[in-house]
Amino acid sequence: MPSLQVRELPENIYRLLQEKATKDHRSLAQEAVVILARGLKAPLSQKNRRKELLQTISLNPAIDQSIFEINPVELLREDRER
Repeated sequence: MPSLQVRELPENIYRLLQEKATKDHRSLAQEAVVILARGLKAPLSQKNRRKELLQTISLNPAIDQSIFEINPVELLREDRER
């Protein structure tokens, strides 16, 4: 796998990268790759795509939460009474 060395990186950018990597539980190198991939609109790795998809799903659940209010016992009784 190729590597990249960045010289004369401004201190504030380095600190921001460090903070974001810590927040996202990634190494500095992993965070840099993710940010570069997003900036270049390149596809992320399978693991990162899966993580982003799970985050999207958790923020916008497709399941109507009202179905969890249904009592299965009542449904069974109703079905038996038919």
